[in-house]
Amino acid sequence: MSDFIQIRPTPERRVEFARWAVAQDPKVRTVASATFAVPAALFAGMPEAVLIGATVDGHRYVSPEEDQEQAGELLGVATAAAFTETPAAEPGEPLPKEPAPGAVVNDEDAPEGVFPCSGCDREFTTERGRDTHQRQKHPED
Repeated sequence: MSDFIQIRPTPERRVEFARWAVAQDPKVRTVASATFAVPAALFAGMPEAVLIGATVDGHRYVSPEEDQEQAGELLGVATAAAFTETPAAEPGEPLPKEPAPGAVVNDEDAPEGVFPCSGCDREFTTERGRDTHQRQKHPED
């Protein structure tokens, strides 16, 4: 593992990053025209303002504030309305005894032989199964 982290700041922050880099002891060196090799020990203490939008070891830098915003979007953020709305069903309420019309709860409940093959005498429980069979076994039809 390298002791250096390669950072490519955004063009807008490159001058600010370079000012920070040359103020370090020892100075932070460049490894490409716009990429700096920052010692791993210095990375944790870097000002976040120079890192925003940068590429750090090939990955886009995500600030802690941006990370929290993204986590809120992914997980959903509770609003005051969510606590005042009445839920559609009470928690702990038993599920209905009758399944929805056409629902298949398990294999025993599946309808048997409702889709006959036009090329032979086989019957299928699903239209998809019958169509697949016809394409494979009766391609001439």
